[in-house]
Amino acid sequence: MSNPTTTQCWLFPDLLDKQVVAKFDQAHASSDGGALLLKAADRRLGLIDTLSGCIPDDRQEGKVTHALADLVAQRAYGIACGYADCNDSARLAADPIHKALLGRDPINGDVLASQSTLSRFENAVGPKDLYRFGEALADLVIRRHRKRLRGKVRRITIDLDPTDDPTHGQQQFSFFNGYYDSWCYLPVLGFISFNDEVE
Repeated sequence: MSNPTTTQCWLFPDLLDKQVVAKFDQAHASSDGGALLLKAADRRLGLIDTLSGCIPDDRQEGKVTHALADLVAQRAYGIACGYADCNDSARLAADPIHKALLGRDPINGDVLASQSTLSRFENAVGPKDLYRFGEALADLVIRRHRKRLRGKVRRITIDLDPTDDPTHGQQQFSFFNGYYDSWCYLPVLGFISFNDEVE
């Protein structure tokens, strides 16, 4: 039987002239440090605020713990970090980096929304809201590139490519695709280029 424990300290004696030690026993550690760059990009683009403005907040004010913008931000940053399921929020609710992304103190700040709160939020968003999301996102992208290209846009090319994501077992909303000859999700990826730029 193997030892299930993880070494909490690892010494790298031959890397540099100085001793290099990696420690894994930090009480408040996160593997998503790069997500802080997402926060910096959002500050510049205003994506979270733009998307939050597309959804009416019909919740009862006295029962609201998490602001609508926080829910949008939590899902956007989570998805960008590779956490596609709301179930991951149970583990990420107290993650110091994810708390910092929402402007909370990484150590002592309030925990983020739970899986059930995020699921209710996602299920409350309807087709009209999603359409407004699409319009707002397209407007944001076009406005950003218009500024980048100083208004000299002659042609916008939108390339939509489906990509298969095979499923295993009975996963909800997966369908059989004859082209890929498997049960899968089929997300559509959108790429945009301006004038004669390469995508």
